[in-house]
Amino acid sequence: MTTYPTVPYIRERLSHEESIAAARAFLDTALLRRTVREFSGDPIPIEALELAIAAAASAPSGANMQPWQFVIVTDPAIKQQIRAAAEKEEYDSYNGRMPEEWLRALAPLQTDWRKEFLEIAPALIVVFKEEYGLAADGAKVTHYYVNESVGIACGFLLAALNAAGLATLTHTPSPMGFLREILQRPKNEKPYLLIPVGYPAAECRVPDIQKKGLAKIVSHL
Repeated sequence: MTTYPTVPYIRERLSHEESIAAARAFLDTALLRRTVREFSGDPIPIEALELAIAAAASAPSGANMQPWQFVIVTDPAIKQQIRAAAEKEEYDSYNGRMPEEWLRALAPLQTDWRKEFLEIAPALIVVFKEEYGLAADGAKVTHYYVNESVGIACGFLLAALNAAGLATLTHTPSPMGFLREILQRPKNEKPYLLIPVGYPAAECRVPDIQKKGLAKIVSHL
């Protein structure tokens, strides 16, 4: 059995005032994040995407298995393939696969099966979850809490991209198996989230929605 060596956890302790100020600064930045569907085609710094992914990879994971892979797509031909495949699935979903209750929930957002942002956004980040690992000899390695671990990593990723001044969309066409085929990923990986990334278009508009206030989501005991 392998045991990880330990190292001192060194981090400066903030005063209460500093801690509150840091939390408020993060909140102010987080509140700038909106789901964007109208992107500019202007180029973005790929290094910013890589740094955001590095932040995502710092997320906690079950037994430190780190069951995630990230694919950055900027090739126009591959983005076109992804759009065509996604729109096929989305068309079927909007025209018979999704129950009426789901369609009613989506109606205020005015979305439909057309996903032009998959080509317009300068980059797509496709997040894959590793349902199990592969040892050097090809044997399966069990991963634990895969969905929870990858979900936390995606939260880190979205926060980091937002902090970098980039707009994002969390897109989950269902089913998403076409992403594994187009991107030629191994059999132990399953698509988890498709994230268009870029700058918002000059004419971009977003729904005027409100988030629940603390009084509705926090209980102090």
